[in-house]
Amino acid sequence: MKDSAEGRLSFTEMFDLPVTVDLRTAARALGIASTTAYRLIRDDEFPCLVLRVGRRYRIPTNELMRALGIEDRPLYSLD
Repeated sequence: MKDSAEGRLSFTEMFDLPVTVDLRTAARALGIASTTAYRLIRDDEFPCLVLRVGRRYRIPTNELMRALGIEDRPLYSLD
């Protein structure tokens, strides 16, 4: 289940992400609520690598995209 205030990231938004993203953004990309994401991390079941930086979690974008089955950048342009 996803947060009602936040929609799932679009395909093109995924390719505009920085090198790492915060947990909320990763949860949006995965289509799950942030509380579910925290529980998955706690249970060591989050679907991709999670880095702990101080008190915050960071998720490498390339790992997130792999977990979503997106391996490469698109070969087309929206322009």
